[in-house]
Amino acid sequence: MIAIYVYQDGITRAVEALDRSWLRPETALPVWVDLNDPSPDEAKVLTEVFHFHELAVEDALAEIHHPKVEAYPSYLYVILHGIDFRAREHRFRTQDVDFFLGPQYLVTLRKHASRSVSKVQDVCARDSRLLGEGPAGLMHRIIDTMVDNYRPETDKLQDRLDSLEHDVFSRPKPELVRKILDFKRDVASLRRVVLPQRDVVGRLARREFPQISEQLSYRYRDVHDHLVRLADEASFFQDRVTSLLEAHLSTVSNQLNGVMKVLTVIATIFMPLTVVTGMWGMNVKLPELPGGARIQFWWVFVLMLAISLAMLAMFRKNKWI
Repeated sequence: MIAIYVYQDGITRAVEALDRSWLRPETALPVWVDLNDPSPDEAKVLTEVFHFHELAVEDALAEIHHPKVEAYPSYLYVILHGIDFRAREHRFRTQDVDFFLGPQYLVTLRKHASRSVSKVQDVCARDSRLLGEGPAGLMHRIIDTMVDNYRPETDKLQDRLDSLEHDVFSRPKPELVRKILDFKRDVASLRRVVLPQRDVVGRLARREFPQISEQLSYRYRDVHDHLVRLADEASFFQDRVTSLLEAHLSTVSNQLNGVMKVLTVIATIFMPLTVVTGMWGMNVKLPELPGGARIQFWWVFVLMLAISLAMLAMFRKNKWI
Protein backbone atom coordinates (compact mmCIF):
# COMPACT_ATOMS: atom_id res chain seq x y z
CA MET A 1 0.00 0.00 0.00
CA ILE A 2 1.24 3.46 -0.84
CA ALA A 3 0.19 6.75 0.78
CA ILE A 4 1.19 10.15 -0.60
CA TYR A 5 1.00 13.52 1.14
CA VAL A 6 1.88 16.92 -0.31
CA TYR A 7 2.06 20.31 1.41
CA GLN A 8 0.72 22.99 -0.92
CA ASP A 9 -0.69 26.44 -0.25
CA GLY A 10 -0.39 25.92 3.50
CA ILE A 11 -2.45 22.73 3.44
CA THR A 12 -1.37 19.09 3.67
CA ARG A 13 -3.35 16.91 1.30
CA ALA A 14 -3.45 13.16 0.81
CA VAL A 15 -3.37 12.42 -2.92
CA GLU A 16 -3.91 9.30 -4.98
CA ALA A 17 -0.95 9.69 -7.34
CA LEU A 18 2.44 11.36 -7.27
CA ASP A 19 2.98 14.24 -9.68
CA ARG A 20 6.61 14.12 -10.79
CA SER A 21 6.63 17.89 -11.19
CA TRP A 22 6.41 18.17 -7.39
CA LEU A 23 9.91 16.74 -7.17
CA ARG A 24 11.48 19.55 -9.16
CA PRO A 25 13.63 21.86 -7.01
CA GLU A 26 11.87 24.99 -8.21
CA THR A 27 8.46 23.80 -6.93
CA ALA A 28 9.61 23.62 -3.29
CA LEU A 29 6.65 21.42 -2.32
CA PRO A 30 7.33 19.06 0.61
CA VAL A 31 6.20 15.54 -0.31
CA TRP A 32 5.90 12.43 1.84
CA VAL A 33 5.52 9.00 0.23
CA ASP A 34 4.90 6.08 2.60
CA LEU A 35 5.12 2.50 1.32
CA ASN A 36 3.66 -0.16 3.61
CA ASP A 37 4.60 -3.67 2.40
CA PRO A 38 4.65 -2.46 -1.22
CA SER A 39 3.85 -4.74 -4.11
CA PRO A 40 6.46 -5.10 -6.90
CA ASP A 41 4.58 -2.52 -8.98
CA GLU A 42 4.36 -0.06 -6.08
CA ALA A 43 8.06 -0.55 -5.31
CA LYS A 44 8.94 0.64 -8.82
CA VAL A 45 8.36 4.20 -7.61
CA LEU A 46 11.72 3.96 -5.84
CA THR A 47 13.65 3.40 -9.07
CA GLU A 48 11.45 4.84 -11.79
CA VAL A 49 10.30 8.04 -10.06
CA PHE A 50 12.91 8.84 -7.40
CA HIS A 51 15.79 7.03 -9.13
CA PHE A 52 17.32 5.75 -5.92
CA HIS A 53 20.47 3.66 -6.15
CA GLU A 54 19.76 -0.01 -6.81
CA LEU A 55 21.77 -1.15 -3.76
CA ALA A 56 19.79 1.15 -1.48
CA VAL A 57 16.53 -0.12 -2.97
CA GLU A 58 17.69 -3.70 -2.52
CA ASP A 59 18.44 -3.04 1.15
CA ALA A 60 15.11 -1.28 1.64
CA LEU A 61 13.14 -4.20 0.21
CA ALA A 62 15.03 -6.75 2.32
CA GLU A 63 13.34 -8.05 5.46
CA ILE A 64 15.93 -7.12 8.10
CA HIS A 65 18.96 -4.85 8.09
CA HIS A 66 21.02 -3.31 10.84
CA PRO A 67 20.54 0.43 11.49
CA LYS A 68 22.76 2.57 9.30
CA VAL A 69 22.95 5.86 7.41
CA GLU A 70 24.36 6.25 3.91
CA ALA A 71 24.84 9.50 2.02
CA TYR A 72 24.14 9.65 -1.72
CA PRO A 73 24.66 12.71 -3.92
CA SER A 74 21.10 14.04 -3.59
CA TYR A 75 19.57 12.13 -0.67
CA LEU A 76 20.18 10.27 2.58
CA TYR A 77 19.32 6.61 3.11
CA VAL A 78 18.63 5.75 6.76
CA ILE A 79 17.60 2.44 8.35
CA LEU A 80 16.21 2.48 11.89
CA HIS A 81 14.23 -0.01 13.96
CA GLY A 82 10.83 0.41 15.58
CA ILE A 83 9.13 -1.85 18.09
CA ASP A 84 7.35 -4.77 16.43
CA PHE A 85 3.86 -4.72 17.94
CA ARG A 86 2.83 -7.81 15.94
CA ALA A 87 4.78 -10.06 18.30
CA ARG A 88 2.19 -11.82 20.45
CA GLU A 89 4.68 -13.80 22.48
CA HIS A 90 6.60 -11.91 25.17
CA ARG A 91 9.70 -11.23 23.12
CA PHE A 92 11.56 -8.04 22.33
CA ARG A 93 11.35 -7.70 18.56
CA THR A 94 11.83 -4.86 16.12
CA GLN A 95 11.20 -4.12 12.47
CA ASP A 96 12.97 -2.00 9.90
CA VAL A 97 11.75 1.42 8.87
CA ASP A 98 13.69 2.80 5.88
CA PHE A 99 13.97 6.51 5.13
CA PHE A 100 14.98 8.23 1.89
CA LEU A 101 15.46 11.91 2.72
CA GLY A 102 15.81 14.36 -0.15
CA PRO A 103 15.75 18.16 -0.36
CA GLN A 104 11.94 18.30 -0.57
CA TYR A 105 10.72 14.75 -0.18
CA LEU A 106 10.69 11.96 2.36
CA VAL A 107 10.08 8.33 1.39
CA THR A 108 9.41 5.80 4.16
CA LEU A 109 9.23 2.06 3.59
CA ARG A 110 8.30 -0.73 6.00
CA LYS A 111 7.33 -4.36 5.61
CA HIS A 112 4.67 -4.30 8.31
CA ALA A 113 2.38 -1.86 10.06
CA SER A 114 4.25 0.71 12.15
CA ARG A 115 2.52 2.42 15.06
CA SER A 116 4.97 5.32 14.88
CA VAL A 117 4.39 6.03 11.19
CA SER A 118 0.62 5.62 11.56
CA LYS A 119 0.58 8.06 14.48
CA VAL A 120 2.51 10.69 12.49
CA GLN A 121 0.15 10.17 9.56
CA ASP A 122 -2.81 10.89 11.81
CA VAL A 123 -1.16 14.05 13.15
CA CYS A 124 -0.18 15.09 9.65
CA ALA A 125 -3.81 14.83 8.53
CA ARG A 126 -4.92 17.12 11.38
CA ASP A 127 -2.00 19.56 11.45
CA SER A 128 -0.77 20.81 8.09
CA ARG A 129 2.24 22.45 9.69
CA LEU A 130 3.83 19.06 10.33
CA LEU A 131 4.75 18.44 6.70
CA GLY A 132 5.25 22.17 6.28
CA GLU A 133 8.34 21.91 8.51
CA GLY A 134 10.03 20.06 5.68
CA PRO A 135 11.02 16.43 5.04
CA ALA A 136 13.87 16.46 7.58
CA GLY A 137 11.54 17.74 10.28
CA LEU A 138 8.99 15.09 9.38
CA MET A 139 11.64 12.38 9.60
CA HIS A 140 12.58 13.68 13.05
CA ARG A 141 8.95 13.38 14.16
CA ILE A 142 8.79 9.75 13.05
CA ILE A 143 12.14 8.83 14.62
CA ASP A 144 11.25 10.60 17.86
CA THR A 145 7.97 8.67 18.03
CA MET A 146 9.79 5.40 17.34
CA VAL A 147 12.26 6.03 20.15
CA ASP A 148 9.46 7.05 22.54
CA ASN A 149 7.82 3.68 21.92
CA TYR A 150 10.90 1.98 23.36
CA ARG A 151 10.16 3.29 26.84
CA PRO A 152 7.11 1.08 27.60
CA GLU A 153 9.02 -1.96 26.35
CA THR A 154 12.06 -1.25 28.50
CA ASP A 155 9.74 -0.75 31.48
CA LYS A 156 8.29 -4.21 30.78
CA LEU A 157 11.82 -5.60 30.70
CA GLN A 158 12.48 -3.94 34.06
CA ASP A 159 9.33 -5.54 35.53
CA ARG A 160 10.28 -8.95 34.15
CA LEU A 161 13.75 -8.67 35.60
CA ASP A 162 12.40 -7.69 39.03
CA SER A 163 10.02 -10.66 38.92
CA LEU A 164 12.84 -13.02 37.97
CA GLU A 165 15.01 -11.74 40.81
CA HIS A 166 12.17 -12.32 43.28
CA ASP A 167 11.66 -15.89 42.00
CA VAL A 168 15.37 -16.69 42.07
CA PHE A 169 15.84 -15.65 45.68
CA SER A 170 12.47 -16.74 47.08
CA ARG A 171 11.39 -19.72 44.96
CA PRO A 172 14.45 -21.02 43.11
CA LYS A 173 13.58 -23.75 40.63
CA PRO A 174 15.57 -25.32 37.79
CA GLU A 175 12.86 -24.18 35.31
CA LEU A 176 13.84 -20.55 35.92
CA VAL A 177 16.97 -21.03 33.82
CA ARG A 178 14.85 -21.00 30.66
CA LYS A 179 13.14 -17.75 31.65
CA ILE A 180 16.45 -16.11 32.52
CA LEU A 181 17.99 -17.18 29.20
CA ASP A 182 14.93 -15.87 27.32
CA PHE A 183 15.28 -12.54 29.09
CA LYS A 184 19.00 -12.51 28.32
CA ARG A 185 18.18 -12.97 24.64
CA ASP A 186 15.71 -10.07 24.73
CA VAL A 187 18.29 -7.80 26.32
CA ALA A 188 20.84 -8.84 23.71
CA SER A 189 18.30 -7.91 21.00
CA LEU A 190 17.79 -4.52 22.65
CA ARG A 191 21.52 -3.85 22.76
CA ARG A 192 22.01 -5.05 19.19
CA VAL A 193 19.42 -2.57 17.94
CA VAL A 194 19.85 0.44 20.23
CA LEU A 195 23.62 0.79 20.00
CA PRO A 196 23.77 1.17 16.18
CA GLN A 197 20.71 3.45 16.25
CA ARG A 198 22.44 5.63 18.81
CA ASP A 199 25.38 6.03 16.43
CA VAL A 200 23.13 6.72 13.43
CA VAL A 201 21.10 9.43 15.18
CA GLY A 202 24.33 10.81 16.61
CA ARG A 203 25.61 11.38 13.10
CA LEU A 204 22.37 13.17 12.20
CA ALA A 205 22.73 15.34 15.30
CA ARG A 206 26.30 16.31 14.39
CA ARG A 207 25.19 17.83 11.06
CA GLU A 208 27.36 15.58 8.95
CA PHE A 209 24.82 15.83 6.15
CA PRO A 210 23.51 18.97 4.38
CA GLN A 211 19.90 17.73 4.59
CA ILE A 212 19.93 18.37 8.37
CA SER A 213 19.86 22.05 9.31
CA GLU A 214 21.39 23.45 12.47
CA GLN A 215 17.97 23.98 14.03
CA LEU A 216 16.95 20.38 13.35
CA SER A 217 20.25 19.05 14.63
CA TYR A 218 19.22 20.14 18.14
CA ARG A 219 16.07 18.02 17.85
CA TYR A 220 18.04 15.02 16.70
CA ARG A 221 20.42 15.60 19.59
CA ASP A 222 17.48 15.20 21.98
CA VAL A 223 16.55 11.88 20.34
CA HIS A 224 20.19 10.83 20.58
CA ASP A 225 20.12 11.51 24.33
CA HIS A 226 17.12 9.18 24.69
CA LEU A 227 18.96 6.46 22.79
CA VAL A 228 22.03 6.94 24.97
CA ARG A 229 19.90 6.33 28.06
CA LEU A 230 18.34 3.27 26.44
CA ALA A 231 21.79 1.93 25.63
CA ASP A 232 22.90 2.49 29.24
CA GLU A 233 19.80 0.68 30.51
CA ALA A 234 20.45 -2.20 28.13
CA SER A 235 23.99 -2.52 29.48
CA PHE A 236 22.63 -2.39 33.03
CA PHE A 237 20.08 -5.11 32.21
CA GLN A 238 22.84 -7.21 30.69
CA ASP A 239 24.95 -7.00 33.84
CA ARG A 240 22.00 -7.72 36.12
CA VAL A 241 20.74 -10.73 34.20
CA THR A 242 24.26 -12.18 34.02
CA SER A 243 24.61 -11.83 37.79
CA LEU A 244 21.11 -13.22 38.23
CA LEU A 245 21.94 -16.30 36.17
CA GLU A 246 25.09 -16.90 38.22
CA ALA A 247 23.13 -16.47 41.47
CA HIS A 248 20.43 -18.87 40.29
CA LEU A 249 22.94 -21.53 39.26
CA SER A 250 24.71 -21.12 42.60
CA THR A 251 21.40 -21.44 44.49
CA VAL A 252 20.38 -24.56 42.58
CA SER A 253 23.84 -26.02 43.13
CA ASN A 254 23.56 -25.36 46.87
CA GLN A 255 20.15 -27.02 46.93
CA LEU A 256 21.61 -30.04 45.16
CA ASN A 257 24.49 -30.14 47.64
CA GLY A 258 21.96 -30.08 50.50
CA VAL A 259 20.08 -33.00 48.99
CA MET A 260 23.30 -34.92 48.45
CA LYS A 261 24.32 -34.21 52.06
CA VAL A 262 21.05 -35.68 53.39
CA LEU A 263 21.37 -38.74 51.17
CA THR A 264 24.99 -39.20 52.25
CA VAL A 265 24.04 -39.03 55.95
CA ILE A 266 21.28 -41.58 55.44
CA ALA A 267 23.59 -43.91 53.52
CA THR A 268 26.33 -43.54 56.14
CA ILE A 269 23.94 -44.36 59.00
CA PHE A 270 22.65 -47.44 57.22
CA MET A 271 26.11 -48.83 56.53
CA PRO A 272 26.80 -50.13 60.09
CA LEU A 273 23.16 -51.18 60.41
CA THR A 274 23.58 -53.30 57.31
CA VAL A 275 26.65 -54.91 58.89
CA VAL A 276 24.74 -55.74 62.08
CA THR A 277 21.73 -57.19 60.30
CA GLY A 278 24.02 -59.10 57.98
CA MET A 279 25.93 -60.68 60.85
CA TRP A 280 22.80 -61.89 62.67
CA GLY A 281 21.30 -63.02 59.41
CA MET A 282 24.09 -65.46 58.63
CA ASN A 283 23.46 -69.20 58.75
CA VAL A 284 26.16 -69.73 61.40
CA LYS A 285 26.04 -70.06 65.18
CA LEU A 286 26.67 -66.74 66.95
CA PRO A 287 27.07 -66.14 70.69
CA GLU A 288 23.62 -65.90 72.19
CA LEU A 289 22.57 -62.63 73.72
CA PRO A 290 21.11 -62.39 77.26
CA GLY A 291 17.46 -63.39 77.57
CA GLY A 292 17.41 -66.18 75.05
CA ALA A 293 16.40 -66.34 71.44
CA ARG A 294 12.99 -64.76 71.99
CA ILE A 295 14.29 -61.34 72.90
CA GLN A 296 17.40 -61.50 70.72
CA PHE A 297 15.60 -59.36 68.09
CA TRP A 298 15.12 -56.55 70.60
CA TRP A 299 18.79 -56.65 71.59
CA VAL A 300 19.73 -56.23 67.91
CA PHE A 301 17.14 -53.47 67.48
CA VAL A 302 18.47 -51.56 70.49
CA LEU A 303 22.02 -51.97 69.20
CA MET A 304 21.05 -50.58 65.78
CA LEU A 305 19.19 -47.67 67.38
CA ALA A 306 22.17 -46.84 69.59
CA ILE A 307 24.51 -46.86 66.61
CA SER A 308 22.18 -44.53 64.65
CA LEU A 309 21.82 -42.08 67.53
CA ALA A 310 25.57 -42.07 68.17
CA MET A 311 26.32 -41.32 64.51
CA LEU A 312 23.71 -38.54 64.39
CA ALA A 313 25.20 -37.01 67.53
CA MET A 314 28.66 -37.13 65.99
CA PHE A 315 27.41 -35.49 62.75
CA ARG A 316 25.74 -32.67 64.68
CA LYS A 317 28.77 -32.17 66.91
CA ASN A 318 30.98 -31.75 63.85
CA LYS A 319 28.30 -29.54 62.17
CA TRP A 320 28.02 -31.85 59.20
CA ILE A 321 24.23 -31.61 59.38
